[in-house]
Amino acid sequence: MSQLGKRPRFHRKEETLGTKEETEQFEQLLLGEYDYAFPRGGITKGTILSIEGPGAMVDIGAKVSAFLPSKEMANPNAADGELLEVGKSYEFFILRDANDDNVFTLSHRRVFSAQNWKKLEDLMQSDTVVEGVVTSIVKGGVLVEVMGLRGFVPSSHLRVRDSLENLINQKLPLKILTLDQAGNNIIMSHRKVVSEQMAEQRKELFSNIEEGGIIEGEVVRLTDFGAFIDLGGVDGLLPLSQMSWRWVEHPSDILKIGDKVKVEVIGIDHDRQRVSLSIKSQFNDPWVEIGKEMKQGDEAEGTITRLKHFGAFVEIYPGVEALLPSKDIMAYENANNTKLDVSQTITTQIVKFNPEERRISLSLAPMNAGNKPAQEDPQESMQEDLPEEQSVS
Repeated sequence: MSQLGKRPRFHRKEETLGTKEETEQFEQLLLGEYDYAFPRGGITKGTILSIEGPGAMVDIGAKVSAFLPSKEMANPNAADGELLEVGKSYEFFILRDANDDNVFTLSHRRVFSAQNWKKLEDLMQSDTVVEGVVTSIVKGGVLVEVMGLRGFVPSSHLRVRDSLENLINQKLPLKILTLDQAGNNIIMSHRKVVSEQMAEQRKELFSNIEEGGIIEGEVVRLTDFGAFIDLGGVDGLLPLSQMSWRWVEHPSDILKIGDKVKVEVIGIDHDRQRVSLSIKSQFNDPWVEIGKEMKQGDEAEGTITRLKHFGAFVEIYPGVEALLPSKDIMAYENANNTKLDVSQTITTQIVKFNPEERRISLSLAPMNAGNKPAQEDPQESMQEDLPEEQSVS
């Protein structure tokens, strides 16, 4: 066969693929450039394309669309009023995988929620106080918002004077007791913060307080035997007998919860951390004053303050009660066909005058009924009827 008749033969030139290392580098470059994987729960960057009523459309690259619901836009770490802007890029949490239209659902809020879980964990480890806002009342306690997350404060860990209804939208200092991110559960305590604050205040108060000092406090509790006064972290006791020189039947007669009062410190027990208080000690003793102005035999006009089976107590001087024996009362009522009662004003005569021992006896004779003055001191027979802490005053 001639050369012209031979079929030409073509030789394929071998392509040079390069080394294995170069190939791997090229593959990594392709993966980095065209990684379209957006796993649920992952974080990705995106640019806001538009914002409308229900939410925003976000470009997350690779020609993939994503939707950001309006409720997922908020940044709990941002100042009030800070909004996302069209054209700006942000980090987003992939909330749901792509739907049938290949649209992912994103959350901007949860990016910060994830960060805040970590911050709360650090705060719990350091036992740091955090601030929470009460959002609602639920069975067993209240729900609070802390750094964009929802926490629960049990009723046993609340230390507030107001009713729970008044706590809505109020800020509370809290400490974290337990964290469970998987269960979305945060248990917090207000009591722990208050207890630690009170312990510090109590320590400071007892290091500065002195007997005889005058302190302003707030009435926080009333009992049959007195009132408790908040002195700033320490509740001091104001006994019934120290409220006034006048007779006080019950603390509620002259005080109410929330009253601001000035009290004198009359006793301190550092070991038991107790403080005893007085209001009346800040005023002159009326039993001393009456000794300067009255004497035995004087006529004294007064007001009946109490009636007992052995007689009536008559206030003949501000803060001083004298005893009018029952037989004088009976003689007066029989002679005048009337009946004496509490708050009635009568004119008496001082028949026994002993202000040093806080004892004064009265009679209605001879000015009102013509009966003779009492010859015996009825004070002895009535002592068992008087409270131990209050003399005839």
